Amino acid sequence: MIKTVELTKVFRTDEVETTALNKVNLEIGAGEFVAIMGPSGCGKTTLLNIVGLLDNLNGGKLFFLGDDVSKIPERKRSAIRKINIGFVFQSFNLIDELNVFENVELPLLYQRVSTSERRYRVTEVLDRLKISHRKNHFPLQLSGGQQQRVAIARSVISKPKLILADEPTGNLDSANGEEVMNLLSELNHEGTTVIMVTHSKTDADKAHRIIQLFDGHIVTENIKHFL
Repeated sequence: MIKTVELTKVFRTDEVETTALNKVNLEIGAGEFVAIMGPSGCGKTTLLNIVGLLDNLNGGKLFFLGDDVSKIPERKRSAIRKINIGFVFQSFNLIDELNVFENVELPLLYQRVSTSERRYRVTEVLDRLKISHRKNHFPLQLSGGQQQRVAIARSVISKPKLILADEPTGNLDSANGEEVMNLLSELNHEGTTVIMVTHSKTDADKAHRIIQLFDGHIVTENIKHFL
């Protein structure tokens, strides 16, 4: 599904040049659950953003579903994201002015899905994630765990092939964090590829493979299982 070849990312200011990713070679197959770990500043989120076509690379190549997407224009990147990729962030990134139903519905509006189909699909995913009883509530009326459930519902409403999760339990207590990890594992068992950045060894142990980054390099890979 994903392949990087000598992937390089450099951030530059007038006085400083920082290499965030240094010739990273990585392959992730469809249906895998991969955890990316490492100290703060080692390039984890940068790698996730480039794989998710949210950021550009400076060198090397990125392949997505067999196509070279290293230098495609933003219009094409956006089209690929809408159809294929769901995002789950530590900060939830919900829109405070929209209720739960409307937040989850938003990606389908961008895709111009019909009103009846939107209603059916949102209701289905809210039921599945056990948050339908909150569908008329606004984000600030929800607990952290409930907000992350809504964020996951929004990320899967378009039935993406890939979910990218950046510290998905970082703002949650242990009980809510475990629920979120169980949801991601369930989605993975159903065939969705999951790539997760985390500092938590407990969360990483849910993955098939753990990749350790340090100073922009992959230093170790631990293959646990791949069912």
